[in-house]
Amino acid sequence: MDPGTLLARITDYASRPDPYPLYARARAAGPVLRQDDGSFLVGGYHEIAALLHDPRMSADERARTTPTPYEGNRDASFLRLDDPEHHRLRTLAMRPFGPPHSPHRVDAMRGEIARITEELLAQLPVDRPVDIVDDFAYPLPVIVICRLLGVPREDEPRFRAWSDALVATADIRPGEDTTEAERAGDRAGAELRQYLLDLAERRRGRPADDMLSAFVNEPDPSLRLTSRELAVTAALLLIAGHETTVNLITNGVLTLLRGPEHLRRLSREPGLLPVAVEELLRYEPPVHLRERVPLVDIEVAGTTLPAGTSVMLALASGNRDSRRFPDPDRFDPGRADNEHLGFGSGIHLCYGAPLARIEAQTALGALLPRLRTARLVEDPPPYRQNAMLRGPRHLRVRL
Repeated sequence: MDPGTLLARITDYASRPDPYPLYARARAAGPVLRQDDGSFLVGGYHEIAALLHDPRMSADERARTTPTPYEGNRDASFLRLDDPEHHRLRTLAMRPFGPPHSPHRVDAMRGEIARITEELLAQLPVDRPVDIVDDFAYPLPVIVICRLLGVPREDEPRFRAWSDALVATADIRPGEDTTEAERAGDRAGAELRQYLLDLAERRRGRPADDMLSAFVNEPDPSLRLTSRELAVTAALLLIAGHETTVNLITNGVLTLLRGPEHLRRLSREPGLLPVAVEELLRYEPPVHLRERVPLVDIEVAGTTLPAGTSVMLALASGNRDSRRFPDPDRFDPGRADNEHLGFGSGIHLCYGAPLARIEAQTALGALLPRLRTARLVEDPPPYRQNAMLRGPRHLRVRL
């Protein structure tokens, strides 16, 4: 197999059910490989971790010297910005979400997350196979992030179309014309940002206990987000706050149903769930690929990454690197020393990781009794189109 075509093969939909053999080939041939389109693929754990912590690597796609087929008017969130602007916006976004300014907000959600989980379980259909995605793994984090932000429950269904269009723009499609997807993403983003901005404005001077209220009623002018920054940040939190968690829960259910011995062990040792979730983040991470752009020429493992080129960091490949993890292709719910790349690393470490962990632990813990006698309707299940945010589109199970 030509190493220069590995990224195209990994992102090909035919590889979605099991890209791991391709990642293994990338590590064996690399760990840093130039692709035929001029981009680079990095598959080794240590190389990925070093680049995620390297300030010479940019998260800003505008640093690329290669032209993009579509130039829209999309505002970049802090996810796609570098310091110092990234640090400023991320810090302001974190104030109403977590430590040190709001240390108890996420932890205080545990009881509510448990209640939402039980409500969803009670509503599972009994006259047909359950779709773990549509019936459970998708609505749970959507309800949670909407409550955190202050989005009315009746408006929650509107976000799926917006989210699908925006996530499509984040996918990696070597050689494909993505102009229409980019335009659809721009339209969806504009509608979502305007909706959130209007909602925030209604909270100005009339705050509730939610993050939009906190953003728009910040008393210190030096700590306020502009209207544009508020809209872009809130949209990012809404989308990122559920997309990855859906994959984490669904991939977790699929992994456990494929390994009934793990189900039995977790049923006997429920206190092992937090460790098992970390192993799921390593073994079947919700995010597989991240793009970075060198600001200067950087040498990694004997290969020079030229400034301005697209560099794909295969987080899921790094998580299966035997140089870092013993027996990496085995799911071990009790695995120790598990410093995985499931939430990334460095300054862009996932903002919502604490919330995602609580949601996954709660959801899988509540599902365990039902999964012990469950059976997959089809394996492999149909997967989402997206190669970067990899997970089943449906996961039908007979309980």
